[in-house]
Amino acid sequence: MRLPFDEVLATLQRLFQGEGYPTEAAALSARLIAETSLDGVYSHGLNRVPRVLAMIANGSIIVDAEPVRIKGAGAFEQWDGQMGPGNVNAHRCMARALTLAETHGIGAVALRHTNHWMRGGSYGWQAADAGCIGICWTNTNQNLPPWGSAAPRIGNNPIVMALPMPEGAVVIDMAMSQYSYGALDSYRKKAERLPVPGGFDAAGALTDDPGAIEASGRPLPIGYWKGSALSIALDLIAAGLSEGDATCTIASDPLLERSLSQIFIAIKPFSPAFVATVAEQTIQHLHASPAVPGASVRYPGERTLETRRENRTLGIPVDPAVWRAILDASGG
Repeated sequence: MRLPFDEVLATLQRLFQGEGYPTEAAALSARLIAETSLDGVYSHGLNRVPRVLAMIANGSIIVDAEPVRIKGAGAFEQWDGQMGPGNVNAHRCMARALTLAETHGIGAVALRHTNHWMRGGSYGWQAADAGCIGICWTNTNQNLPPWGSAAPRIGNNPIVMALPMPEGAVVIDMAMSQYSYGALDSYRKKAERLPVPGGFDAAGALTDDPGAIEASGRPLPIGYWKGSALSIALDLIAAGLSEGDATCTIASDPLLERSLSQIFIAIKPFSPAFVATVAEQTIQHLHASPAVPGASVRYPGERTLETRRENRTLGIPVDPAVWRAILDASGG
């Protein structure tokens, strides 16, 4: 089923206000989730709402908590999310990094004691829409085996990089696993195989079966040992700069995945026109590249813009069961 964006947004806002979010936080959280589904990232949009409600119920998300500034030195600040809604905390910390960048040319915020930020790409688009280059990342619970192990000990620790363009942006939003657990869930629910092997089955063989990877708990790190190493580095930097929790101390249960550590960086270009020119030259060069049969060549973020336009026109695709659960929870 497809629903208009405004209906999805209003329903989510009513839901979060009913859960006790302050009015401004309810509106912001609802917009970020609705926009995530609008952009086609369904696993981290509406489909994630039932998990949010479960984490509110078990006390992992404190609905009325506000992020607070702990300390600062020039362009760098440290904040505490106080276990508030993760996407609200993340948006506000990127907004603070953007404010610091206006003064210093660069701004960085390290955030501790926060919750899952939902779609990390939201904060890359936020920076790019403000005319800045954005970089941010988060640690997660233990859901990815380090290279050489079959036991989850590190996180899939998504990293986001964004660069503004006159129309749209170049935005990379990627986990340290070949496929995020949200993507595995989406492929499994659609009874589809993965485009390329994404992890190991229970016997230790590489597989493109998303359900088998979920069952084994062994997604494949991007670049094999390189992705494993990058995951560890991102975790240590986020925890060290925020003086927060590292993945090794975060509960493995996804419904108890709280007290995360995150980094938000905004950089104001000296010459936005030069950045735009380089981006346009690069994109033209990419588009001129001959595609292999059955494929197309796109820059990161291009598909998002196409999906956004389509879903604005036709409505947002919604899982009927998920939407029914949201309506029941919101009193709709």
